[in-house]
Amino acid sequence: MSPPIIASRLIAGTDPVTAATDAAREVAATLGGPADLVVVFASRELCGDPGAIRDAIAAELAPAHLIGCMGAGVVGDGQEIEDRPALVVWGAILPGARITPLRAVGWRTTDGDIEVAGWPTEAGGGETSGLPGDDDVVIALADPYTFPIDILMRTISDAPWRPPVVGGLAAGGERPGEHVLWLDDHVMHDGLVALSIGGINLITAVSQGCTAVGPEMVVTDADGQGRIYALAGVPALTKLEQILDGLDDRALELVNGGITLGIVMNENKPDYDSGDFLMRGILGANPDDGSIHVGEQVRIGQTVRLHVRDDISADSDLNSVTRAASTALDDDIAGALVFTCIARGSAMFTAPHHDAAVIADRFGDPPVAGLFCNGEFGAVGGRTFLHGFTATIAVFGGEYSAKSL
Repeated sequence: MSPPIIASRLIAGTDPVTAATDAAREVAATLGGPADLVVVFASRELCGDPGAIRDAIAAELAPAHLIGCMGAGVVGDGQEIEDRPALVVWGAILPGARITPLRAVGWRTTDGDIEVAGWPTEAGGGETSGLPGDDDVVIALADPYTFPIDILMRTISDAPWRPPVVGGLAAGGERPGEHVLWLDDHVMHDGLVALSIGGINLITAVSQGCTAVGPEMVVTDADGQGRIYALAGVPALTKLEQILDGLDDRALELVNGGITLGIVMNENKPDYDSGDFLMRGILGANPDDGSIHVGEQVRIGQTVRLHVRDDISADSDLNSVTRAASTALDDDIAGALVFTCIARGSAMFTAPHHDAAVIADRFGDPPVAGLFCNGEFGAVGGRTFLHGFTATIAVFGGEYSAKSL
């Protein structure tokens, strides 16, 4: 079977139709035929007429499937554009790929509960059943104002079909209805859009950008809802204070920028590295009972470890994650999609275009399209979570399987 053919083009400019047309035309010249998949990301200033962007791309690439959204910035051609209007078009011919479009919405019931509709909870036979395949990977984009992404993440974790999901929350809008989502021939301003992709070599990876400090600890008392009472048999707050008191000056400087608690999500390993921990902020502490509160359900028996986040940690972790992805694909990278937090980029790194440069260098400068998000989706320990301060990546290789790092 022929390998994928992928191309991308980023264009900065104030005319959305011209930018979309020019970018799509250059992508089409490389593909040499209709695209199986097109991804488009655009800054807010270009999204006044999202239907015109879709039509301009369709005229040049005739895509079987298209997905995209508005972002606080875009990534492509080794660049990160945060400070001016820009648009990136990424197109692919994917022989053997099975692509299933998904559309989900959320609403509040009369009882006050929040529900989600449209997301399949079981896999099927792909094209013959209208359901995604068992081994699919999902590219998903959502509106942060109108879609309850936390409810969807819990649904995925409890359902028979638990695909790795990579993507993010649209950014740039200030109120409901301002964000733009594209899915095939449709333009939407709410909910979630996604494409489930199977039959090709598609790897997902998450870079959380943290460095561990202190020892691993077992949770010995917790309420299962995010409040931890004891770590290694010691009141949780006392244990954290003991760890902080033992840190050197360099580590304490990083701690002043904020600490997170890494929670091991898959304990069936003899040793843990950074990719095994789900990072969650410490939201508060209670001196009266010695408890701490974190933004994740934590159960007794789980292993946790303190982490710090800074630009050096984030650089090291992204290099490590991309190195692992490249090794898994035998250094044969056809293209990639990246979803990076609005708190990264120029807000985190002193050098410009940091994430774009690392990905280009590690993967051999393949066609890349990316988005600055309000939150990123990615799998850790076999489960998909909503992250912050991360870069989550979908990497397209040349062989035919699908898995998650």
